[in-house]
Parts: sequence; structure tokens; C-alpha cells
Amino acid sequence: MKIEKGIDIRDLSLYLTSSKTLIISDVHLGYEQSLSDSGVFLPRFQYKETIERLDKIFENLKVNKIIINGDLKHEFGRISNTEWKTILNLVDYFLDKCKDVVFIRGNHDKILEPVLRKKNFEIRDYFLIDNLFICHGDKVFDNEEFKKSKILVIGHEHSAVSLEKDGRKEKYKCFLIGKWKNKKLIVMPSFNLVIEGTDILNEKLLSPFLHQNLDDFEVYVVGDKVYHFGKIVNFK
Repeated sequence: MKIEKGIDIRDLSLYLTSSKTLIISDVHLGYEQSLSDSGVFLPRFQYKETIERLDKIFENLKVNKIIINGDLKHEFGRISNTEWKTILNLVDYFLDKCKDVVFIRGNHDKILEPVLRKKNFEIRDYFLIDNLFICHGDKVFDNEEFKKSKILVIGHEHSAVSLEKDGRKEKYKCFLIGKWKNKKLIVMPSFNLVIEGTDILNEKLLSPFLHQNLDDFEVYVVGDKVYHFGKIVNFK
């Protein structure tokens, strides 16, 4: 679904048509092991389902660049065994799709560098492409590239919305499209397939970019396809 000239939603990713760039955010590899370490045991399906979801996105899609917009891993203070294995495997998967992969630092990526160095990659604080300033979303920048940009793309919030019908309520991942000061703001859902994310109507929001009135933000829900649900005020 096209949301802006040259910008399409493709499942849980964004696709920049002119540069053939795919953006995904908040994969949180290692999330299942983190739950197990805290006593919550789940079947280990995260990596397998992540690859299956990515395979569908890449079908019939020409990609020259892949951008991971933060929180590729989940653990804050260590690199778990699961993270070592699955991150290296995922990087190889991306390199099989294209040779230009960009990694942006998220708040969970404090010690991601040792893994990326194994594949000769560095991690960046932000990335500028096609007039888009892409950053994780946990902090606001104050440099000239940020000030001159017209469109911001962030993750971090794991945006989702709860929909209710016949007394049954379900949560769905969603994109949010709105404004931050004089810039267009695109908020991406997480690619963490274990959980849906943060209900933007009922839970405390983390990103400083979303500490504002969100009534006029447009909601694009990701289900079996992408659905435009109109403005947040309509949900209220």
C-alpha cells in the first residue's frame, strides 16, 4: 500500500521504490530465550517465523539495500547464545538478498557490535536516504541532517491498536503516519513476531516523537493485508 510518493507499506516493512530499499524495525532476536531465562517457557518459533515472513516480503521484490532500524537483538547487557546464532544467520540471509545492509542502533543494541564485526559491519546512529531521516526513535537528534529532513522514519514504539467486535478484542500491529513539528513522521511496527506490541490508545508511549496529541495520525493496520483505518481520533 502506498502511503507517500515513493514509499510503500509491504507487510511489516517499508519499501522505498526509487532506491529499492527495504526497512524493517525491532526484530528483537533472542526474545524467547529472555522469557525462558525469566521462567516463561515458549516454543522456539521466532527465528523460523521471521524468515518465513521475510520470504513473503521478498517475493517478486527487487531490493538494493536493507535497513534494520534498531533493536535487532533483545538483551540489554549481554549477547545470549540465541542472539549470537540467529543474528549471524539473519545477516547471512540478508546478504543473500543484497550486499548493502545498514544497521541502526536501537536502545537494545548496546553491545551488538561484537556480532556485527564477525560480518564486517558497523552500526550507525541514524541513516539518511531519499530525503528520509531514519532513526530508531528513542531519542531526538539535533544535527543538520535531522533539521533539514522532511520525513522521519522511526520504530521503537512497537505500535499496535486493539480492535473490538462482538465483545472480542484483538491487538494488531500498525503503522502510524502523522507529524512531528514541521516534519512528516512514519512510525513502524515491530518485526518481533512473538508479541503484537504497544496499544497506542491504552498504554504509555515511550518515544519522545509521540509525546504529543496523536488524534490526527493515520492508522494502517497490518493483518492478512494492510488496512487503512483512518485517524486515531476515530478509534476514540
